[in-house]
Amino acid sequence: MNPSAESQTTPKVEQTGKQQTQAGNYFVSNYPPYSFWKPSFVDQYQQALERSPLPDTPLGLYFHIPFCRKRCHFCYFKVYTDKNATAINGYLDAAIEELKTYSQKPFIGGRLPKFIYFGGGTPSYLSVPQLTQLTDRMKTLLPWDEAEEVAFECEPGTLTDQKLRAIRDIGVTRLSLGVEHFDDHILETNGRAHRSKEIEKAYRCAQDLGFPQINIDLIAGMLEETEEKWQMAIEKTLSLAPDSVTIYQMEVPFNTTIYRQMKEQGQLSAPVADWETKRRWVREAFEQFEQAGYAITSAYTAVKDKEQTRFVYRDRLWEGADLLSLGVASFGHIGGTHYQNHADFDPYIERVNQGDLPVFRAYTPNDLERLIREFILQLKLGHTRSSYFAQKFGVDVQKQFHEPLKRLMDWGYLQLEDDHIQLNRDGLLQVDRLLHEFFLPEHLTKRMV
Repeated sequence: MNPSAESQTTPKVEQTGKQQTQAGNYFVSNYPPYSFWKPSFVDQYQQALERSPLPDTPLGLYFHIPFCRKRCHFCYFKVYTDKNATAINGYLDAAIEELKTYSQKPFIGGRLPKFIYFGGGTPSYLSVPQLTQLTDRMKTLLPWDEAEEVAFECEPGTLTDQKLRAIRDIGVTRLSLGVEHFDDHILETNGRAHRSKEIEKAYRCAQDLGFPQINIDLIAGMLEETEEKWQMAIEKTLSLAPDSVTIYQMEVPFNTTIYRQMKEQGQLSAPVADWETKRRWVREAFEQFEQAGYAITSAYTAVKDKEQTRFVYRDRLWEGADLLSLGVASFGHIGGTHYQNHADFDPYIERVNQGDLPVFRAYTPNDLERLIREFILQLKLGHTRSSYFAQKFGVDVQKQFHEPLKRLMDWGYLQLEDDHIQLNRDGLLQVDRLLHEFFLPEHLTKRMV
């Protein structure tokens, strides 16, 4: 899932004890917050399209497939469960037209994408003919010959042997299974469409087909999670031994079914585990994965082979790569300007069919905002180096961010050693709220979305 903050204001990170989960986005995926992106800035994006790319800037491609069998109760992405084959084909046609327009713009500058990501929604919702025809058309416009990674999100219940074979044949190198849990009651309670038997069947087939990397997504603290069931989820994941595991802590954004129910009932706290419990559960999972030989490579990720297993999409974006983003509500980044497409199905398609690019809002960060963005995103890896920022931005980040770095050190979450800036495990488990310490004052009181 592609596609923020624990609340609308900066968190009190020095607090200890139980903190109930309240409505709002917790996960920080960009900076400044999306709420600062405006329709009035779209002209900045249009200007960026006409400029040649900056030297040595890699290009990525994101394609949003917004279709699902069901909408999960915690989902806040732009998804549709009511579109028939005609509507889906019309959407895919529109996105190809969008790509065709982009392929002729100066910002492409002869570059080929270094990474491709199919997100959703549920990319694996597409039929085999839809999938193969779509990717054939995409490759005609922007060949994948130089791609280091082609990542593809899947819902286990949508996968058949034939579909997995087709996904492998189009060149997918990183298959991400949206498992979330292995307990059928929890899956049903949280609105997931698949069940536990479908997970293992899909996983074993994907293994047999030789995908270079198989990732399993889990969520800690879902509705009606228990100590025993969470432990079962960890043990089941370990038994499958995927190449990588991504674990998110449950949050309840405003545009979710859970939030609507909270609002109707006048509840301030979400009916899910508190933050202390969720962090402990992720800690326990990480510890067990480490005992099994995995390495922890970010606040959310454990990998079986650190030398062989990479997540190019994440790493390149966190280093400021260009991202050509296609589809309804998708987010992109071109020549230093961020943009988002129209967030509704019909307006998106209408704009494309009229020969226009369907961008709704944009934002161009200044030099300091760009520095903050890359610095905080790379902190989510658990470590970064001052020399990287000195070379790229000409800034000593240990001086630039002296005060927030000192606060994190005083709270016992961070260490500085020469060139190295390192979060310990306690800091890594709550990194998304710690990152607000680096925000500029004007960005602290706005909703992230």
